[in-house]
Amino acid sequence: MIARSGIRDPRSWLLYVITDERLARRPHAEAARLAIEGGARAIQLRDKTAGTRALVEAGRALRAITAASGVALIINDRADVARAVDADGVHLGADDLPIAAAREILGPACIIGASARTRPEAERAAADGADYLGVGPIREARGTKPDAPAPLGTAVILDLAGLGLPIIAIGGIRPGDVREIAEAGACGVAVISAVMGAPDIAAAARAFRDAWDAVRCLRPEERG
Repeated sequence: MIARSGIRDPRSWLLYVITDERLARRPHAEAARLAIEGGARAIQLRDKTAGTRALVEAGRALRAITAASGVALIINDRADVARAVDADGVHLGADDLPIAAAREILGPACIIGASARTRPEAERAAADGADYLGVGPIREARGTKPDAPAPLGTAVILDLAGLGLPIIAIGGIRPGDVREIAEAGACGVAVISAVMGAPDIAAAARAFRDAWDAVRCLRPEERG
């Protein structure tokens, strides 16, 4: 893991919103703009059906918005697209490009996140040079992954926090879960349906940021 600061430090993100045009019923860029308006500090472009050209076009539109807003842009799965649009980073699943290969393509300045459900997966990601872990699903999945595995709860965060990598919790999370997730050791939450599927994307994002602000205002003895 490389020492990072500002928007390139996953510990500062708090709210990481993953775009979904189907749920949002609007283009990635418009959905991201509303999420940022509500307080998102990191945006991930995720589109499992789009071709490479469409992903690059969407990524460039998102890059313009995130750069102007001081928000991190992460591309799901595709290191080539991340490089083409000058994204801040890429997020890799277990079946995606190996972290070392992505680092060769993107260089040391790029953020690389890795998904992890178990301690061996997390330890391997840490050893390979991941900058943060996407850990989950924490709660029951809410429609973006029909084949999602059983929820892990916050115990997995407690188990992995000692590895020293920033943890972004994901999977069925609602604003009311933020305090427990923060107390377990996560530094942010990644959400899709709770924001992208909301009638008011900005308001939904704001509810998560308000929940984080409430946790950060608590005295240490009140945090659990």
